[in-house]
Amino acid sequence: MAGRDVARTVTARHVAVGAMALLLVAGPLFLGSYWIGLLTQIVILATLAMSLDILLGYTGLPSLGHAAFFGVAAYAVAVLSTTYRADFWTTVVAAVAIGTALAAACGLIVAHVRDVYFLMITLALGMVLWGLSYRWIPVTGGDNGISGIPTLDAHAGLPLSGPAAFYYVTLLVFLASAALMRTLVRSPFGLTLRGIRENEGRMRSLGFNTWLHCYLSFVIAGAFASVAGVMWAYYNGFVSPTYLDLTASSELFLMVTLGGPATLVGPVLGAGAIVLLKNVMSAYTARWLLILGIVYIVAILAAPRGIWNLGGRRSG
Repeated sequence: MAGRDVARTVTARHVAVGAMALLLVAGPLFLGSYWIGLLTQIVILATLAMSLDILLGYTGLPSLGHAAFFGVAAYAVAVLSTTYRADFWTTVVAAVAIGTALAAACGLIVAHVRDVYFLMITLALGMVLWGLSYRWIPVTGGDNGISGIPTLDAHAGLPLSGPAAFYYVTLLVFLASAALMRTLVRSPFGLTLRGIRENEGRMRSLGFNTWLHCYLSFVIAGAFASVAGVMWAYYNGFVSPTYLDLTASSELFLMVTLGGPATLVGPVLGAGAIVLLKNVMSAYTARWLLILGIVYIVAILAAPRGIWNLGGRRSG
């Protein structure tokens, strides 16, 4: 009986993954520009949510400042492309490098603490960066943000333009990032991260440098968040301090926990659910936040380990 239940769960998951893949690949062929825009948002934010899942799900480090790396990379794209008129590859490489370097610097501060202390310090660092983006007006534009970011096709010299073309470029970046993260979490390094999540003391007694593993996990997660920030800057054409604030990090945290941590697929589901609820429900009612809260509470009560883990074991 248990074997049949597991088989049904695996089959259902395969069907769900196939349906998601079909929607992501073929959706723009029959959807309007509005829905293509929503798919683009889902794909970018799914990349960002998966990067947090490396920390939260696989390493057991709950961060409330992860959106800071996303926002800093987006700001780097905005400043380099508008103020300094840098070319596309210089802008992209520099933006990812800046976000990764920032994660490396912040990681030195947070990698030695755990649990609620990690949560509080990452929250504080995120708020410091948000305040810097809000007050450093000559560079960031303050609460007015930075507009005029060139479109991806114009900046990169792509032969195609429009929402569908940008979406497929974003989808390629998402698939490449997802493949790299999947390889990472299934590698010996990723298995060590899971061991640290379950029992750090035991892993330390076995001779593993748990501080270094947590530090590298933090830096890698920041690097993938920076990639998502670059794509978001080109998608939106505008960057503001809201990209770094507590609300952004909280929504990201919600995406991972709602979909299912330590799965990679779960954050994609969570990102899709949050984006659809925000954009579709807000068009019908001003109380969409209340609906989002109710959905989250019901989902957590029905599936404490996330939607993707409902009725089955954890699966990466």
